[in-house]
Amino acid sequence: MDIFEKLKATHHEQVMFLREQVSGLRGIVAIHDTTLGPAIGGVRMWDYQTEEEAVEDALKLSRAMTYKAAGAGLNFGGGQTVIIGDPRKDKSEALFRALGRFIDSLGGRYIAAEGVGTTYEDMDYIRMETRYVVGIPSSRGGSGDPSPMCAYGVIRGLEACQVFRTGSDNLAGLKVAVQGVGKVGSIIVKLLLERGANVTIADVDRDAIERVCKSHDVTVVSPDEVFDVECDVFCPCALGGIINDTTVSRLRCRVVAGAANNQLEEPRHGDQLHERGILYAPDYIINAGGLINVTDEIYGYDEKRALRKTAAIRDVLYRILVSSKEERIPTYKAADQLARQRIEKVGRVRRSYVSS
Repeated sequence: MDIFEKLKATHHEQVMFLREQVSGLRGIVAIHDTTLGPAIGGVRMWDYQTEEEAVEDALKLSRAMTYKAAGAGLNFGGGQTVIIGDPRKDKSEALFRALGRFIDSLGGRYIAAEGVGTTYEDMDYIRMETRYVVGIPSSRGGSGDPSPMCAYGVIRGLEACQVFRTGSDNLAGLKVAVQGVGKVGSIIVKLLLERGANVTIADVDRDAIERVCKSHDVTVVSPDEVFDVECDVFCPCALGGIINDTTVSRLRCRVVAGAANNQLEEPRHGDQLHERGILYAPDYIINAGGLINVTDEIYGYDEKRALRKTAAIRDVLYRILVSSKEERIPTYKAADQLARQRIEKVGRVRRSYVSS
């Protein structure tokens, strides 16, 4: 991989490779765009097979975060940390504190948050070494687990899709196939059932399936079968790239709307959904509730304020769906337009010199 050519193509500002011998930390911090403000993004810990795979993930996730923050109306840019390691056995206080010191060396250009494979307890260790972290436990004045807010935002996005398709935001009777019932997906299942939806679930983690089945009346299918379920909504809540050459033709749904990041393996898969008449809720719009929640800490966390901002996901997504229809373009392109327009306009405003 020619990293500089890659950064030129993706328009990234900075990539930092991290290594700390005592803790065993091997990681990457990617900063995509800081036009709107300091970069913010999750800390993902994953057992990557190659270093190139880790770099690709950092670049994709940080770019998506730029667009997520812009689309949500937040004054932040996009960043991402990835740690190469198994979150089930390689975590330690020393590892996250070492990461915190590296983050602190960036002087506020990047603010860390919880991500896949990490918890708000891990963020607390990072906090011991830097103030540039959000998503810390509520017992320490933070916002705590962002999963409930992310799930609530997805429900609001589903309401927007329903209004666009049927004129009503009623989710009763809706058939939803939820792929991934971890921290966010399990809450989405609960909220859907409370609203009268019929839910089918799938997950590679049998323990996660059992936890949901103990509390809720759901149908269970295998991780591979979930793509073939006839339903109104396919709700991906696991890892990214699940709309791809293998799966896109198998979907038997009217809507794709879920909490996973980078659901489209490539942009052309969004074109294929559009061609098939499947309404796609751009992931970085519908799943922005978690980001909204943790960034509110910076102003002194107020749950009601975070809820109000997250509820607005419905209006933002509805505007994107209308724009997609009027301009006859896929929804992911309409979402990108909205995000880029805000970045460009604010960027032009900030060209004006202001004396310090």
